[in-house]
Amino acid sequence: MFPERFSNLPAYAFPRLRALLDHHQPGGDIVHMTIGEPKHAFPAWVTDVICENAAGFNKYPPNDGSPELLAAISGWIARRYGVDVDSSTQIMALNGTREGLYNAAMALCPETKAGQTPLVLTPNPFYQVYAVAAVAADATPVFVPATEQTGFLPDFTALAPDVLERVAIAYVCSPSNPQGAVASREYWVQLIALAETYDFQIFADECYSEIYRSEPPVGALQIAAEVGADPERVLIFHSLSKRSNLPGLRSGFVAGGPESIRRLKQLRAYAGAPLPLPLQRAAEKIWADEVHVEENRRLYREKFDVADEIFKDIEGYQSPEGGFFLWLPVLDGEAAALKAWTETGIRVLPGAYLSRDTDAGNPGQAFIRVALVAPITEIQNALITLRDCLYGKN
Repeated sequence: MFPERFSNLPAYAFPRLRALLDHHQPGGDIVHMTIGEPKHAFPAWVTDVICENAAGFNKYPPNDGSPELLAAISGWIARRYGVDVDSSTQIMALNGTREGLYNAAMALCPETKAGQTPLVLTPNPFYQVYAVAAVAADATPVFVPATEQTGFLPDFTALAPDVLERVAIAYVCSPSNPQGAVASREYWVQLIALAETYDFQIFADECYSEIYRSEPPVGALQIAAEVGADPERVLIFHSLSKRSNLPGLRSGFVAGGPESIRRLKQLRAYAGAPLPLPLQRAAEKIWADEVHVEENRRLYREKFDVADEIFKDIEGYQSPEGGFFLWLPVLDGEAAALKAWTETGIRVLPGAYLSRDTDAGNPGQAFIRVALVAPITEIQNALITLRDCLYGKN
């Protein structure tokens, strides 16, 4: 029988979208702008590395990542954030970040906190795995608004002390999905101080960290090291999906304190799905290369600039600092998505499908999420069509 605690979870965003749109005819050639699946080219030499190491498919892969891959990740963290992380005790390879974000809650969430059911904080809107992980760990998710008033990041410092006493884990995504907001140095300093005061862990989902407009976003582990926080206080989660346009490679990592990583490895030994060895060899080379990452970032910057020009006169439009989504203001997200589909054939995602209803309402209700992953010409044409459909022709 399906566990009772999962019964109140909302339907996943994309089945909800299909139920909304698929019994209507599209109003034009179909353009998919819903899912964050990168379409830029990945480095051509990746295929060569996999082929050269194809014999590795004949072996069980190292469960936690090969020493070479872990060393490559440790080197990248040092170059990117200036933090020295021991590759053998502080990093574990992942099958993409979603696996790690889920299993970290399973491995690290205590059974009780302050003598009660633990709480897991998540932004609202949020990546759906945060809430599912909390429920699976027998904790209670707390949905904290990430709205324009809070800079599109959750303000955990505004929570009441009796709530914070029960917090075991706080999820943060920077750059945020879907709004593209970047956590500042001050934001991380305040959050880490709060976590130290109330003894909870921060799970920093940084999978969009390499797609940004100007300055590289600061990282949670970077700030934790600077302020001398407990090494177990922060875990960071990264992948090659967005950074390197390789969502199908399923290569990511988690890094944090030795005890946290030990417990994650222990769970992985029983329930993990390690990356095949040829793919680990490829990932090792990809983490060591920045040339393709810089080109990828340049292509997204061009699309950001196009979007800014198209929507510059739309009231409430805010240009994202990072990531590759637009978070467009509308009167009603579902109505806007349906209108775009039936009148133009463009598929976008209602913001409410990424959010949870609360007493204060649904913070995604008046937004749609638009993914900028297609080639720039397609993006430009689609955004003009979308603007004219939803906001009137300029």
